[in-house]
Amino acid sequence: FTKMSNTTWSSVCDLHDHILSTISRLGFKNMTPVQVATIPVFMKNKDVCVEAVTGSGKTLAFVIPMLEMLMQCVGTLKKHQVGAVIVSPTRELASQIHEVIEEFLDDQHCPFTSTLLIGGTGDIENDTNDFVENGSNIIVGTPGRISFALEKCLMLRSGVRSLEVLILDEADRLLDLGFHRTLTTILGYLPKQRRTGLFSATQTTEVVQLMKAGMRNPVKISVKEKKQDLEFASLDQSGVTKTPSSLQNRYTTCRACEKFNSLMNFVTKKKDEKILLFFSTCACVEYFGRAIKDLLSNDFNILLLHGKIKKKRLEIFSKFRKLDRGILVCTDVMARGVDIPDVDWVLQFDPPSNASAFVHRCGRTARVGRQGNALIFLLESETSYVDFIEINQKAPMLEYQMDESSTIQWSSKLQELSIKDRAAMERGLRAFVSFIQSYAKHECNLIFRIKDLSFGELATSFGLLRIPKMPEIKLKAVTDFVAPVVDIDAIKYKDKAREKQRKLALKKKATEGEKPKFVSEKKKAWSGLKEKKELRRVKKEKRRMKKEKMTFDDDELEELRKDAQLVKKLKRKEITKAEYNESMDAAEGSLNKVL
Repeated sequence: FTKMSNTTWSSVCDLHDHILSTISRLGFKNMTPVQVATIPVFMKNKDVCVEAVTGSGKTLAFVIPMLEMLMQCVGTLKKHQVGAVIVSPTRELASQIHEVIEEFLDDQHCPFTSTLLIGGTGDIENDTNDFVENGSNIIVGTPGRISFALEKCLMLRSGVRSLEVLILDEADRLLDLGFHRTLTTILGYLPKQRRTGLFSATQTTEVVQLMKAGMRNPVKISVKEKKQDLEFASLDQSGVTKTPSSLQNRYTTCRACEKFNSLMNFVTKKKDEKILLFFSTCACVEYFGRAIKDLLSNDFNILLLHGKIKKKRLEIFSKFRKLDRGILVCTDVMARGVDIPDVDWVLQFDPPSNASAFVHRCGRTARVGRQGNALIFLLESETSYVDFIEINQKAPMLEYQMDESSTIQWSSKLQELSIKDRAAMERGLRAFVSFIQSYAKHECNLIFRIKDLSFGELATSFGLLRIPKMPEIKLKAVTDFVAPVVDIDAIKYKDKAREKQRKLALKKKATEGEKPKFVSEKKKAWSGLKEKKELRRVKKEKRRMKKEKMTFDDDELEELRKDAQLVKKLKRKEITKAEYNESMDAAEGSLNKVL
């Protein structure tokens, strides 16, 4: 590992001086193992399928060979001819890759142009019109946007016929998000004579299938890391891990009612550090993120980012990258590939929905040899998840002892926020419901069992004023929850416009009375359903009786077979009509009917 990482750029591959100077300007002195293993092979016009730990420098491992291949086309690659397409699962990662490529492009030394095709940046027609007017040699984008642009723009479809390189970054995530059909559409527009690279931190069965379908004699490159000088009993004999060797991966356990308190006690002591805080759902990010912002706004820069934020996602992402300290509260939309400088801690308040996402979350820190820390908060019933991750994902963890000297009850402060603003109360209810639903669908359902949850303690940790009605709790006895003495109907919105609408709705309800509850047609028509069921039974019985009437014994079947042979002979003119009539018996009338 040490020998490979000390390899310099100039000694491994013969790149142009401009590319080498750009690499030096970006601060990369030595090559990482994945770059050493991938770049020479990819530059020899081989298809590659690369698996390496997150944060190991995979972006440069495909950007450098791609530019070198395009360099060979200088003079032949025209304005509207696309030489390379890079597909990424998220707009943040695509934007990041585009920024890296832009660092290398220069009118004199590297005379190519690049285009970023992602959602949330404007109308697709603006992107296609820009391509028609200015052209582009390198396309970077998300699957949906690239596919849509190819379908809409005839000139782009014509341009990709000259494609030299196709890159699928975070290939397993592309397939996890359900882009199978979209990728198939994109591949249908691209020429088969091309170089293809698949890059990911994990290799799944779907990636292997994609490798077989879209690549020709690919070279599979797998770069592993080994833990040294650490005593983890669960490591296999080879000591191989899927997390960076410079990452300190830890866990802490607590009761459900103390989980938010533990998080806040930890965060308040990290004022000068940069933190990524992961939650399982968008509703949880909205609720807890806004609450943390209200509780700690004087001491922290706190930003929220999740999949339902469309237009400002890139702006929020770029802003957090530039911060020296602060907290980004997010979902797994930030778990893959994105490179945020100097992240000190990755906190996982909720366990990820699948095991591989755990490794990707942790990989937002300790990137390219830097030191980093990760901490996951687990309930007492979830401790077996530690052994599962160590065995399944080869990610060793140590227990982290929380400092419980703080006497602040942060859950009570959550309730106070809900009492002051009805919007906060409603966000809390939505977050609670979304968390329960996410927990019930967890991939590791043998560890994260819904029946092991204490709904009362969980509601206390969420700072709820009441427990919502939902099927998962309907038949369960909820204990360990004391609702505060407050008139929920009297809680007002801080937003005056929303409060005015609420009062108007209450007034209308008082004058017109309670509207009858909606009952679906299915629930209304039980008697009708019974009648239909009985009608189907009667028809089925009639068909059965009719079938029984049409059955024949052996003698009758033999007679019918002989009659059928006579009919065939008559049709083939092997016998005359007179001979046929002579051979018929008393059943002649019925046979004539058949003819």
